[in-house]
Amino acid sequence: MSHMLRKVAYKPVGLLLGVAAGAVAGFVFKEVWRLASGDDDAPNATDEDRGWGEIIAAAALQGAIFATVKALVDRGGAAGIRRITGEWPD
Repeated sequence: MSHMLRKVAYKPVGLLLGVAAGAVAGFVFKEVWRLASGDDDAPNATDEDRGWGEIIAAAALQGAIFATVKALVDRGGAAGIRRITGEWPD
């Protein structure tokens, strides 16, 4: 399989994995926030009743979880493609 064909063939897989990663990360964040804060909903940045510290903590936690889940899914997807095709995707 040519380099260009492999690259194009991996694009839809990467997109589907990205969507799945976003869904998983959103679920994980909600559960972690619930455990950490005792509140069912994380604060929105424009929520007037929430303080800066709570908003920044929620944003930092959410960013860390999303980045970690994305890295795990991307790396796992690439490793799966290598097992199937014998080559690492670009």
